[in-house]
Amino acid sequence: MRGRGRAGLGLVAAGVVSVLVAGVASAAPQPGAPGVGDPYYPNAGNGGTDVLHYDIRLTYQPDSDRLAGTTTLLLTATQDLSRFDLDFALKAKSVLVGNEAATFANQNGDGELVITPAHPLLKGQTTTVVVAYDDTPSTEAVDGLHGWKHGAFGALGVDEPQSAQWWFPSNDHPTDKATYDVSIEAPDGNAAITNGTLVRKTQSRAGWTRWNWRSTKPQATYLTSFVVGKYEVNQSTTPDGKPFITAYGSDLGDSLYAAKASVERTPEIDAFLAAQFGPFPFEAEGGVVTSGITFSLENQTRPTYGLKNFVAGANTTLIAHENAHQWFGDNVSLGKWSDIWLNEGFASYAEYLWSEHEGEGTTAELAQYAYDSYAADDAFWQVLPGDPGEENQFDGAVYDRGAMALQALRITVGDDAFFAILQKWQATKAGGHGVIPEFEALAEQVSGKPLQALFQTWLFTKGKPALGPNGASAARAAAHALVKPKSFDQIRANHRMLAAAGER
Repeated sequence: MRGRGRAGLGLVAAGVVSVLVAGVASAAPQPGAPGVGDPYYPNAGNGGTDVLHYDIRLTYQPDSDRLAGTTTLLLTATQDLSRFDLDFALKAKSVLVGNEAATFANQNGDGELVITPAHPLLKGQTTTVVVAYDDTPSTEAVDGLHGWKHGAFGALGVDEPQSAQWWFPSNDHPTDKATYDVSIEAPDGNAAITNGTLVRKTQSRAGWTRWNWRSTKPQATYLTSFVVGKYEVNQSTTPDGKPFITAYGSDLGDSLYAAKASVERTPEIDAFLAAQFGPFPFEAEGGVVTSGITFSLENQTRPTYGLKNFVAGANTTLIAHENAHQWFGDNVSLGKWSDIWLNEGFASYAEYLWSEHEGEGTTAELAQYAYDSYAADDAFWQVLPGDPGEENQFDGAVYDRGAMALQALRITVGDDAFFAILQKWQATKAGGHGVIPEFEALAEQVSGKPLQALFQTWLFTKGKPALGPNGASAARAAAHALVKPKSFDQIRANHRMLAAAGER
């Protein structure tokens, strides 16, 4: 959620009794914070709770955009709680906490569902929270923003940095990851697609089919997708035996084959990326192509791609980008949204690696060409990849300069240390999250070299660095201009499309 203030919610005092323990009065249960204090989105997520699992059971009618059902959260209190928030844009009908009716309030337009349980939750206590709801997601806004997509293509709950709140109540911040069971009933002829493994598809009643999916690895809320509409769904297995599920909208037209020629190569591309970053971290692979968005997003196990990305033909650099996020962004998520470089810089560098693998320009050529493409006075160099600001979170500099920073790191520490750093980051942070200072410390530890100046220059200093990402001076690079690598136009087109969308 975007930053906002909240007022007028008084403490629940009735029934709260001070308790003396060893002669010292313990503090009365307090309300959980409305957010985790993220520097870009202070009210994103919630304080006082840790969600372990989401069980989401829904019925969706594409024609009317009506969404109804329940979400059951298994959560643990991380403090004594008199009340707590969930991030949710829709109108709740009822809330149970530990099987008892709870008092609740939908805050007007700020995406907060404020819940007061019948009895305070104690620190360390694990309980169920069952929220029933029935609403039209496309009519609901959070801070004036609409994150739900509805049209002739069906419906999409796909967006970044927030999308979950338009279809399930959650602790909507990447630092609180959970496992998922998602069951979506839709009219016959419509597919209902999300993350993980399709465990069952059944005729639930006359004219309706229910799709049941399971995600067994920790997953951030914004990476959890809702896709309902008319799609061609294909199921197979990867060479190493994982479920491989892809889906293509029925309205892709002349770009259908280009989309398939890209997405169907996902297992091949993931195998290549695994050789660079470590084993593929999840239980399934796949992808969805839709006309409902122009951008693409790295939804866990099954990225969602906008049709526009394939109008010029196959686009495997984009497949490499979004699937690199399965490691950088999904397996290891960012700790704060200001750490977006840990997602986008690494996924952009994966495009360089894949292009080199395909013989379309080396990583060194691509990074140097990107560096040479921007004059010293270009506004591009005023955006800091290490802390771009909310308004520039998905600026092209986060992608391109972010990838240049990694090439500069590789040149400085050498190939062996560079890839050891990337793989150790995955191994030590798997299933969790990290922040840029932690990555810097790991890079210094693995390489044995002081790297503070390098990171400061490439991530946190405005202006064009005097040395290019390959260690060449700007004057030398200008005097020896490189031939543009073949894949550069496609990579730049991908990044410009993402930046133009203002997201991803």
